[in-house]
Amino acid sequence: MNIELKRITVGELADGYEDNAEGGVVAFGGKLDVRPPYQREFIYKDKQRDAVINTVTKGFPLNVMYWAVRADGGFEVIDGQQRTISVCQYVTGVFSFQNLYIHNLPDDVREKILGYKLMIYQCTGTDSERLDWFRTINIAGVKLSDQELRNAVYAGSWVSDAKRYFSKTGCAAYQIGQDYLDAELNRQGYLETAIDWISEAYGNADIIEKYMGKHQHAKDAKKLWEYYQAVIDWVGETFTKKRSKIMKGVPWGVLYNKFKDEKFDPKKIEAETVKLIDDDEVTNQKGIYRYILTRDEKYLSLRTFNDKEKQKAYEKQKGICPKCPKSKHWELEEMEADHITPWHAGGKTMLDNCQMLCKDHNRRKSGK
Repeated sequence: MNIELKRITVGELADGYEDNAEGGVVAFGGKLDVRPPYQREFIYKDKQRDAVINTVTKGFPLNVMYWAVRADGGFEVIDGQQRTISVCQYVTGVFSFQNLYIHNLPDDVREKILGYKLMIYQCTGTDSERLDWFRTINIAGVKLSDQELRNAVYAGSWVSDAKRYFSKTGCAAYQIGQDYLDAELNRQGYLETAIDWISEAYGNADIIEKYMGKHQHAKDAKKLWEYYQAVIDWVGETFTKKRSKIMKGVPWGVLYNKFKDEKFDPKKIEAETVKLIDDDEVTNQKGIYRYILTRDEKYLSLRTFNDKEKQKAYEKQKGICPKCPKSKHWELEEMEADHITPWHAGGKTMLDNCQMLCKDHNRRKSGK
């Protein structure tokens, strides 16, 4: 691999700058691909963007940027996309800095900005060498998410098409799934979630990467998009009322994979959902949907007895486990609190419904 340091002015960089949304972003006379397939969308907030312009206007050194030299003689940004777009947007009048657009500045100040020299390392090498370099040097600024790094490693026709569905501002995946996904669109969160679901990889990064590796050179991501649509449609048909506050972040795809062929009564489900939301014993409302489908109470994080209640019940029982033969005595730390009448039978987390059992009997009773 050959790496060469070049000094390029802000004016040269911004020459020919165009942001064509899904069509890509170019600069440097049209020769620089600012957003290759593995790059993220523009994520800088106003404060970060202003910091870049402040550095340039004061003549302070801006962090080094990295370009890859392509076989056709053009370039693509490996590291520095956010800074590049910030500078180009300011020079082309997209935003103002300190209430002044660049055309409002005195000629000498404007020329000083346009003449500011950026330090660019240009890298020539194979695709794998460039991507390895990308992962190594991209440590400054806003850290890449795991999915953004995966997009770099598995760049190709599949990733490019998948981003069309799952990564663009206002994309189709966001339009239909915003009430159900707790993910950052511009950090590839929607794409990561969809792959996670279809590969039944909930929380398993290795399986996500295997899926992307398998499909890297597929012509499109239509299969993933159709699957995602099916999940969202199933959620809407099964849980008819949207409650985004407690629906976001539920592993809907995992539930769809397991329960999509079962028949449910949406009216009964809605009535039970309302009842569970109103139940003070339920401390994790996000778990309601998984409980309704699985009947596993662990998802509800039901209320437990506090230390004061445990101590009172222990003293009342004099340390005796009612399930043990011969009234065996236990120390407090050797016992656990148990609901005499369980929650599913209407029992509440109240002192008169509390009994202290030895750990063995308590776990036998609860099936732990």
